[in-house]
Amino acid sequence: MVTSSTFIRDGNFVPITNRGLTTSKEVTFVAGTTGAIGTLDLFVVTGTVVVNIFAVCSSDLTSGGAVTISVGTADSVQGLIATETATNINAGFVWVSNSSDFIDDYPVSKIVTNSSTITQTVADATITGGVLTYYCLWTPISQDGNVVAA
Repeated sequence: MVTSSTFIRDGNFVPITNRGLTTSKEVTFVAGTTGAIGTLDLFVVTGTVVVNIFAVCSSDLTSGGAVTISVGTADSVQGLIATETATNINAGFVWVSNSSDFIDDYPVSKIVTNSSTITQTVADATITGGVLTYYCLWTPISQDGNVVAA
């Protein structure tokens, strides 16, 4: 098994291995593309892995309507991060569940398997601006377990 993900490192560059490997993806929202109603691929999973997913907002999410956002898979669109009103996610906030704030609980561990794609779902209106960086902390369970940014 070969993986391009990395461990988080401390100030001495020693790997911190208790939370697993880290893969990230930044999404800059634009109304006609990444902010459009529908799904956007975030991460591709092969094999079986345990994941913990959250997002950090670096620029307020904006919209002209009542837009919602969630993270999951095709089988469960909010199975990893529950639906939240997107305009409630502001710069500096951590988004882990159906509420976001400057401080939040560690995300719940979920088992993902069978070559699933982890997606972001935007519903009800478009997101016209803002930036989220998604972090997928993961640990392989099967020999071929891996997560890569989509």
